This record gives sequence, structure tokens and C-alpha cells, in this order.
Amino acid sequence: MLPKAIARHWTLIRYLIAGGYNTVFGFAVFTGLFILLESDLHYLGIAIITQIISITNSYIVYRVFVFKSRGKIINEYFRIYIVYGISFILGIALLTLLVEFAGLHPVLAQFFVIIITVIVSYIGNRRFTFNQRYL
Repeated sequence: MLPKAIARHWTLIRYLIAGGYNTVFGFAVFTGLFILLESDLHYLGIAIITQIISITNSYIVYRVFVFKSRGKIINEYFRIYIVYGISFILGIALLTLLVEFAGLHPVLAQFFVIIITVIVSYIGNRRFTFNQRYL
């Protein structure tokens, strides 16, 4: 068994790998849906659909690969939605500001939003979603 400090180090490395994958996955889903649906659906509607798909993907990756959790699935899944709900509200607000007020293209704006929401999500998932105290 690894000492606690080393185990946390590997968890962080796995989180960064998973976060990179989840970021690329979410950006690809948003971009793909935007290309397919931009004439039929507002970019914020596309962002909502992307968020639901991305949260489910992230939960599976974090549970299996990063935290190797054995907690109650429904509890963790609910908690990850709380964390990502906060991240989502922040992301939508930033996306709107960047598109409507800064004049950025929605795909470029989403790229910048991802950077900020990844940080918020990491802190929330580490301290709340997969914290054994809350399970």
C-alpha cells in the first residue's frame, strides 16, 4: 500500500489526465452539436445538452479511473450534479458574457469557459463528490 502523500499525488495525476480527457470530450461534444444544430438551436441550448452528456461521462471516468470509488452511485451522481451545477451556472454566465458582450465566437468562448470551470469542478469533486465523509 502506498503512503497517503504518494497516493494523493497519483490521484491528482489521474484527475489531471481524466480532466484533460473530459475537457476534450466536452469541447468536442459542444463543437459537434454546434456544427450540427446551430441553425436550429441557440448556442445556450447546445451548451445545456453538452453539459448533461459531459457530466455523465465525467462521473464515470472519475468514479472508475480517478477516485476508484465504491461509494453509493446515486449519492455520488447527485453530488457531482451539485458540483457541476455550480460550474454550469458559472459557465453559462461566462459564455454569455464572452459571446454577447466581448463578441467572441461561441466555440472560442467555450474554450475559455472550460479553463475556469475545470478548476471549480476539481475542487468540488475532490472535496465533496468523492469525499468519503459525505458518503
